This record gives sequence, structure tokens and C-alpha cells, in this order.
Amino acid sequence: MKISKFFSVAALIAAALTISSCSNKKFHINGNIENAKDSMLYLENISLNGPVKVDSVKLDENGAFEFDEAAMDSVTPEFYRLRIANQSINLSIDSTETVTVKAAWPTIATKYEVSGSENCTRIKELSFMQMQLQGTINAIAANNNIGVDSTELAIKMVLEKYKDNVKRNYIFKAPMQASSYYALFQTVQLGNTNSLIFNPRANKEDVQVFAAVATSWDTYYPGSERGKNLHNIAIEGMKNIRIVQAERAQQQIEASKVKVSNIIDLALTDNKGNVRRLTDLKGKVVLLDFHMFQTSESTKRIMMLRDLYNKYHAAGLEIYQVSVDPDEHFWKTQTAALPWISVRDEDGIQGQSLIQYNVQSIPTFFLIDRNNSLYKRDSQIADLDAEIKALL
Repeated sequence: MKISKFFSVAALIAAALTISSCSNKKFHINGNIENAKDSMLYLENISLNGPVKVDSVKLDENGAFEFDEAAMDSVTPEFYRLRIANQSINLSIDSTETVTVKAAWPTIATKYEVSGSENCTRIKELSFMQMQLQGTINAIAANNNIGVDSTELAIKMVLEKYKDNVKRNYIFKAPMQASSYYALFQTVQLGNTNSLIFNPRANKEDVQVFAAVATSWDTYYPGSERGKNLHNIAIEGMKNIRIVQAERAQQQIEASKVKVSNIIDLALTDNKGNVRRLTDLKGKVVLLDFHMFQTSESTKRIMMLRDLYNKYHAAGLEIYQVSVDPDEHFWKTQTAALPWISVRDEDGIQGQSLIQYNVQSIPTFFLIDRNNSLYKRDSQIADLDAEIKALL
């Protein structure tokens, strides 16, 4: 599976979490873990060098436990975990608060209750969401009915949906919170690699997420080690992005492909065997659509495009649709009755057409005006119908 490489999770976690000196103040973690008689329950701090044992207790028949530990002098939240064997519950502690945890062995990581801390509640939500995400990814990877390219694309789309949800409802909503910091370092298993969901090494949007949290921590926790580490990660990510973008610009966007019309030309074979050039459509308003017919949302999208085409084609609208489907026969079957230009990039989601137009997800569309100039991409358009009407 051709999934982009992510930062080493161990290295990032080591770079992200640290211990401050202790004081006379104490925090409290108590609760009950059923069905765990004679098990050792460990309280560990997630430190600069990885998990560090803080305390431990051997559970008796009723499973009750209580840890009273010295709070950190630092004003920043601290990260801890309760662990039995290879199962753990992630927590954050802010100063001297009391957190109560209830669970049962052997499902303490997947089923537990926590109270006394809003951050711990949000961390629980994020943890359970991550487990659901991993289950979805595993199901996609195990589906033998789709090819490698389709599997990769489906996983990418699921990851992007998850990231969008976490960014909107957790990170950007309260970037100063410990739960937002925690979200940056969530991971999933992709093949044999444990990978960060937010990839600050090769994804510009993910770098911006790290930078947003770093900036917020500068405001709320000035001079904190975690804030500094977030800045270092973001700065390093920005450097990597600039290097990658420079290499792509040099290697993949040849001068001969850039027309005075301010558009990168595409010359792809359509479903009838003819080469169709994007620049040949000068004089028309063009909706350049990158699409995959082997997705559950394809039919709905095609119906939407049909409505637009039927409404505006006579006035000068053309659709130039680029398929990234790996199965050529399937693509030809699906497009046989479509009235617009249907072409296919035979390299699928690794194709040059997607690279040249910086397509990060499928489906994606662009609007091109009558002068053959790139007007807007989908993320910049709130009302597609109105934008087309204005260009016509």
C-alpha cells in the first residue's frame, strides 16, 4: 500500500511530552477496575523519554485503587496513563484535580468511565473515535473486492474525514486544551507501520494544525517545553513542505505544459479512444472534475453534475472529468452514457494530473473561465451553481 511515510511515533511522543519539577501540591486519581484481582496497576507519566513509572498498586478482589501524587510546578497540563499489562487509559492532569476512573478487565482500554476532568473526558472521546477509525481502516484493507489503488484512496478519504472532524470539534475549538495536544499525536496502524494521523512532515494542512496549537500554548503556557516542541515540529514540517513543493515544481510541472492562459494543460484519452486537451476548451466555462466511480458517493455526484450540465451546457458550460479508477473496463462502462468529456488518468491516484493540480482528495473540482484561466477550486466555492452562472 502506497501510504505516505509519517514521523516515527516514538520520536514524536518523546519530543512532545516532558516532566516538570514537583511541588507540595497533589493530584488524585482513584477508581475501581473489576475482574482484575492480583493484577498490577501502574500509573505512568508520559515523559520526554517515554513512559516513566510514578506508582503502582496490586489490585484486590474489589479492584479499588487510589493514587495521591505530587503535582508538577509547571502550569501546563501533565499527561499520564493507567496501565495493566498492555492495556492503558490515557489521562491528563491539570494541577491538583481529582480524576475518577471505572473499568473492568480485560477491556479497560476500550470500555471505561472517567469523571472529574473535562480534558480526560475529551481524551476518552478521541481514544474511542481512534479505535473506530482503526476498525474501519482494517475492514477496508481486508476487502479483497477492491484493488490496491482503490484501497489506498478509500483509506485516505476515511483519514481525511476523521481529521476534519477532530480539527473542527476539538483542536480548533480549544487549541489550548490538553485534549487538543493529545489529538495531534494519535496514531493508526497502516500495514506494518504505526503512523501519526496528523502528519506534520509532509502535509501542509497538518503542519498548520501543529502551529495553531503551538501558538495557543505560547499564549496560555508561555515558555513551556511542550509549546517549544510543537513549534520545532511545525518549523521542521514547514521546511520539509517547501523542499517537497520545490522538487515537484521542478520535476513535474514542465514549462511546456503551462500555457499563457494560466492553466496547466491535460491531454488524456477519453472513453472513445480520443485524446482530449483541456486547453482546446478555451471559450467555454469548464468544470474540471477529478472523480472515482468506484466509490459509494459516485452516483449522487454524477446526478449533481448532470443537473448542472443540462442546465448550463447550451450556454457554454463543459465538463472535463478525469477518472482515477484503476479498472479501465469498469470506467468505460460507467461513462458510456455521460454527455460530457470523460477521460482517465491510467496511473490512478498516483497520476501526474492529480499531482499537477495538487489534488489531495477525491472527488475534487476546479472552475476554469472562458479565457482558459483557472478560476477557483472547490474549497473556495460556496455556491457552485451561482459561480458557474457568473462566469457564463
